[in-house]
Amino acid sequence: MVRAFGDREVRVERWSELELHGWGRYPRLRSACTRPERVSEVHAALADRGADPLLAHGLGRSYGDAALLEGGKVVLTRRLDRMLDFDPATGWVRCEAGVSIEDLVNTFLPRGFFPPVVPGTQFVTLGGAIANDIHGKNHHVDGTFCDHIRRVELLTAAGAVVVCDADHEPELFWATVGGLGLTGLILSCELKLVPVAGPLIEMESVRVENLDHFFAVSAESAAFTHTVSWIDCVARGKSMGRGIFMRGRHAAAGAQASPGVLGGVIDAVSPLMQVPVDAPNWLMNKLTMRLFNETYYRKQPHGTTAQISHYAPFFFPLDFVRDWNRVYGDRGLLQYQLVVPPDPQHRAIRQVLEAITETGMGSFLAVIKEFGDRAHPGLSFPQPGVTLALDFPNHGRPLLDLLDRLDRVVLDAGGRVYLGKDARLSRAAFEQMYPDLDRWRGVRDRWDPQHVFQSSLGRRLGLSGVRR
Repeated sequence: MVRAFGDREVRVERWSELELHGWGRYPRLRSACTRPERVSEVHAALADRGADPLLAHGLGRSYGDAALLEGGKVVLTRRLDRMLDFDPATGWVRCEAGVSIEDLVNTFLPRGFFPPVVPGTQFVTLGGAIANDIHGKNHHVDGTFCDHIRRVELLTAAGAVVVCDADHEPELFWATVGGLGLTGLILSCELKLVPVAGPLIEMESVRVENLDHFFAVSAESAAFTHTVSWIDCVARGKSMGRGIFMRGRHAAAGAQASPGVLGGVIDAVSPLMQVPVDAPNWLMNKLTMRLFNETYYRKQPHGTTAQISHYAPFFFPLDFVRDWNRVYGDRGLLQYQLVVPPDPQHRAIRQVLEAITETGMGSFLAVIKEFGDRAHPGLSFPQPGVTLALDFPNHGRPLLDLLDRLDRVVLDAGGRVYLGKDARLSRAAFEQMYPDLDRWRGVRDRWDPQHVFQSSLGRRLGLSGVRR
């Protein structure tokens, strides 16, 4: 089909029905998809949608159904990957929405720049980073990804391109930040990269004996820009919350990689392993989980170890194993990430860990971190307090019952669940967790009164396609 834009005619790539899923591989939903290579083709896709709702989908690293739209039309953005401008004097770079964190690092690290905030994987597009207002190990210092962007170009439901940021159309901007793609199609943005001396990270690892020890080490780590801790969520009693605390900062000029760690000799970003097929569902069980957690914890000696490492194993450790989500079998996994406000007794975190150990449905990959004071309006997730992220094999109803129980703990503490990781939160719980929801809806309704932009998560939570 041909649509006219200005004085040019643009051919819309035919819509093809595909099954899509997030990184958790649950749920798996079918949509009509198109894969534009030019911004003009994105305009054409909006015009060609008919009566169907529309959504953007990047690299598929949201865990649940935030980037899925069953029965609608989906714009696959990965080929919108052009870097449009760069100012080496300031670090500002202008990119299309399909550019990934990996693209930025590969292009600009050799020039002495690094993205200001990165998540636990480099395989995230800039559009997805904005839509989820991603955070990293340095939230307590640098806030979220969207604290470092400006001039977001957004294709709205009316077909107009609106440029917004904290100073221009700020209500639309803050509704788009963490807005899960429901305010429009992100076309491009400007991001301020930070200068770095090279690819190395000065880091320390501390073996923490329990939850109280974790908070003590976190409190004494202010000199480090990046902090995070792996936590053994199977341990009970006095050992509850034991783990390995990692803290780091970009190394100074002239630093040399420690012996035995990845430096510049090999390409440390390329995956070293791959999971070629789905593992059997029984592989993830109580015994293997307990063995893994015990082994991983014991690999860290008592006290503190220091080294200078390549950035990749520090920032993106799981990217070394391509398709690692297949380890969870064809049933997939559910990630549950929460944040609760500060509490000297850490009651909510203890209740969550106690509930998990009672059921025996522990997590292989569990990380805990303290957020800083910065929080954004709308649907952005980070707020002051403690965040805990947990990966669970999909045990079906027993797991869903456990997560409902955790929701109640989080609600009672005044916390919330990360929507970019969610696949099952109830609408009632969601509406209590996000008190700025009505204001967000008001902004969205002004720019998209017909709810052109929808998602399966949005429908489930009453964000889109559902009239109040």
